[in-house]
Amino acid sequence: MLDIGIIGGSGYTGGELLRLLSCHPEAEAVCITSRKLAGKDVTSVHQHLRGICDLKFESPTAEEVAERCDVVFTAVPHGTAMDWVPALLDSGAKVIDLSSDYRLPIDVFERTYGITHRAPREAVFGLPELHPEVAKANLIGNPGCYPTGAILATAPLAKAGIIERAIFDSKSGISGAGIEPSETSHYPNLAENIRCYKITNHRHVPEIRQELSRLAGNVKVSFTPHVIPAVRGILTTAHVIVKEEKADIIQDRAAVSQIYEKFYEKAPFVRMAQVPMLSNVRCSNFCDIGFEAERGEDRLVVISAIDNLVKGASGQAIQNMNLMMGLDETAGLWFPGGAP
Repeated sequence: MLDIGIIGGSGYTGGELLRLLSCHPEAEAVCITSRKLAGKDVTSVHQHLRGICDLKFESPTAEEVAERCDVVFTAVPHGTAMDWVPALLDSGAKVIDLSSDYRLPIDVFERTYGITHRAPREAVFGLPELHPEVAKANLIGNPGCYPTGAILATAPLAKAGIIERAIFDSKSGISGAGIEPSETSHYPNLAENIRCYKITNHRHVPEIRQELSRLAGNVKVSFTPHVIPAVRGILTTAHVIVKEEKADIIQDRAAVSQIYEKFYEKAPFVRMAQVPMLSNVRCSNFCDIGFEAERGEDRLVVISAIDNLVKGASGQAIQNMNLMMGLDETAGLWFPGGAP
């Protein structure tokens, strides 16, 4: 049984890690940290875990956490994980970081987040469908929730050399804004409403561009997020403008299907769907993908649906942990969505 630590366990991501680990056959959470809640029962915050989790929040050092844990998840704000990760690694733990601190090259991270990186370390971008090398990593930078849905929707097309430009429009449940209330998550501002924010130059664009360009050279990427009055899920609509010489391919549905099926033939959590819906992936680690070509034009519309807290965060982190530790990739995650 693997002993697992969670640094920063008081938010939605920490609570979701605990929920998923509570049913994992080969891993168990043994240490949950929160400086401001140290000494309090974990269930005083995560009440859905009553009768399931009997841990208390702690405030140990990184070295103390590493001494007790085989794998540590860092679920802390951007710019904070770098204060923990080096000591955890140097003390012998393997680390999966759910912040942005280890997802991007240092210069791109500093330019995007306006934070000086104090502790660079080599990390693998933790999208296992694209990076099987997570199995050999000691440090994984878990992708953001929006990039996960966007990249998975279009990576096969990038690999096939079809994309001229990809324009992503994403709708996210409010849990993506985190556990602390904000103007965006205030009920009167969201109920019966859709809020667009950071309309251009969103900080997740570099992740999307990085991964698609790695597969296909320079890919033009645009992205605009919205918050919808739902708790969980991200529905991403990708308007893929294809290269002129590839326009005929997208009119052949069977040919496009084959591109996806071949790319994801060893990806247990990617499913093709006629029309992806949030209700079919809610609370699961699946990503459902569907597509349709605009007849006679150069636009292929691709839609992906994920749960932002599972495949977009904690579930993907556990998927990475499974591969990192030589376990079955689906361990603790092989269950359907909570439809309807």
